[in-house]
Amino acid sequence: MTTALPSHAEFLLFAEKLADTSRAMLLTASRTVPEVTIKVDASYVTTTDKAVEKKLREMIVAQYPDHGILGEEFENININAEYVWVLDPIDGTAAFVAGIPVYGSLIALAWKGKPFLGVIDHPISDDRWTGVNHTCAFHNGRPVTTRSCETLASAYVTCSNCDFMSPSQLAQFTSVRKQVAYVQYGGSCFSYGALASGRSDFAIDAGLEAFDIYACAAIIQGAGGIVTTWGGSELSFDMDGTVLAAGDKSRLNEVINQLKRSPQSTPVL
Repeated sequence: MTTALPSHAEFLLFAEKLADTSRAMLLTASRTVPEVTIKVDASYVTTTDKAVEKKLREMIVAQYPDHGILGEEFENININAEYVWVLDPIDGTAAFVAGIPVYGSLIALAWKGKPFLGVIDHPISDDRWTGVNHTCAFHNGRPVTTRSCETLASAYVTCSNCDFMSPSQLAQFTSVRKQVAYVQYGGSCFSYGALASGRSDFAIDAGLEAFDIYACAAIIQGAGGIVTTWGGSELSFDMDGTVLAAGDKSRLNEVINQLKRSPQSTPVL
């Protein structure tokens, strides 16, 4: 029996208010070369990442002091709360640093640890996806739905960056790559928005955290798709880092099974 979701209208309105704030800050920051430091995991972080997340946290605490916050740049707060905001101030920081306009902000609200609603906001292209898990999804205010996938051989797949995959994961991914029509690399969270809009069939990534995918998952599942780990498990705050998003739910197990058929050695892409 499916548990009824709570009312979402007030929360989604607030999430868009957060997105409006992050958009304004990113548009201003995009006019100058950012100050960059390298984190322990070798990823980029800029002063803008931190400034945006700090501002969003302040707004959340003021509006919903009992809610938790899980973000990329600062310590988590009360993540065992019923409602937890999940923030990635700049998804695609490396692209932001290079001035390549495929970066955006990810803002999600988790309910009981699972994706509930989300916003993908791309300020440079003026694209925004919003959605509520198993309920609805929109692109710039217009309803969107995922598309059916006739066969795996006809599938259009996206992958943000296979450099984030371990050797064994790369072998698994390659076993799928050989079976599909095309793989588009790069795009960060824009690729997940495109999947929700019915422009692609699957997104396959690894090395992700909850803040990288919760907003995208709520939107894709609101549009009729499904998002799991490579093993088919539900997403969670302590997820294993693998992500498989399918626009056509009926094709999910086919891809999961193909991921299990990895070659013995890692081939060269």
